[in-house]
Amino acid sequence: MNILITGGAGFIGSNLCLALIKKGHNITVLDNLSEQIHGLQPKLYSELFLSIANKVNFIEGDVCNEAILKKAIGQNDVIVHLAAETGTGQSMYQIKKYTDVNIGGTAVMLDILANEVHKVKKIVVASSRAIYGEGKYLSKKYGTVYPNNRNKENLFLKKFEVEYLDDNDLILCPTDEGSKIHPSSVYGITKQNQEQMIMTVCPTIGINPVAFRYQNVYGPGQSLKNPYTGILSIFSTLIKNNKPINIFEDGLESRDFVFIDDVVNSTILGIENDSANGEVFNVGTGVRTTVVEVANSLIKAFKLDVNLNISGNFRLGDIRHNYADLTKINSILNYNYTVSFEQGIERFTNWVNEQVVQESRYEMSINELKSKGLYK
Repeated sequence: MNILITGGAGFIGSNLCLALIKKGHNITVLDNLSEQIHGLQPKLYSELFLSIANKVNFIEGDVCNEAILKKAIGQNDVIVHLAAETGTGQSMYQIKKYTDVNIGGTAVMLDILANEVHKVKKIVVASSRAIYGEGKYLSKKYGTVYPNNRNKENLFLKKFEVEYLDDNDLILCPTDEGSKIHPSSVYGITKQNQEQMIMTVCPTIGINPVAFRYQNVYGPGQSLKNPYTGILSIFSTLIKNNKPINIFEDGLESRDFVFIDDVVNSTILGIENDSANGEVFNVGTGVRTTVVEVANSLIKAFKLDVNLNISGNFRLGDIRHNYADLTKINSILNYNYTVSFEQGIERFTNWVNEQVVQESRYEMSINELKSKGLYK
């Protein structure tokens, strides 16, 4: 097939490109080579870009630019829409940027597809676990519940776990695709809109939509330059610079970390299988890992002794826990993750050890959050 991948020079996109090329597909990539991800002079120094540069039809440009996007769509049969501004923290003070790119760029794409002649038969959109906000819980008093965002007053009192009405003893459950959608950040809101636009418009114009709600994706190739997203990359850069790690809250907040190979494999299943058409899927491992476990695993793997400071600091807009229920993707696409967190950490840290140590820009990002009143 001829496949367009927007954001195809990014972490997920570049790995997906290489896997699809091996399967014989022809790939076009549209990417703006964002400095935050690729650094300065990306065409000379970005390993993500260089890994695909001579293997794809590369178009440098913005997904919001109608003329460039129309050119990129060209004669492609499938679009994998990965292009997006990512990260919860920045989204809370770059609201226009996130909505322009994530929602606006998707709108431009759908406008072209609704009004121009094309060959596109399927769109696979990268959604996010961020659309769920706080996850799914079981209350002995109220049954299945979906708690609202944690309030600032409780966070200041170091009451970090979620509550529902008068019940503060909730049991965390895996979040399934039928769970309540109530994002707690602008990023989550834009991903919700992106997913809903694709799933709503495409069937009306004869295109099959598929959405993947990715959990926390990590692995070799993840940008070590970006201090805003990717907790494993951020912590690794701090460790390699022999700097202490500031653990937010009490360190027991947890996420579902899914290795890049499993994300790529699930996405290919969505591209190639008609049974995925019209469906929304979680992609993860169904296993939750705490932030302090992440930090300790990295320190052990790197064999470098740095201090862990469990500070009680918090970011407004962050959730407490979330991990995926994979029942649907298992049953429809026969997807099962293949890389455990322990295996993934080993492969990730081996790769980091081969890289030039990046200057940590973590403090800069924290100071930026502080200046916007989002870091306490």
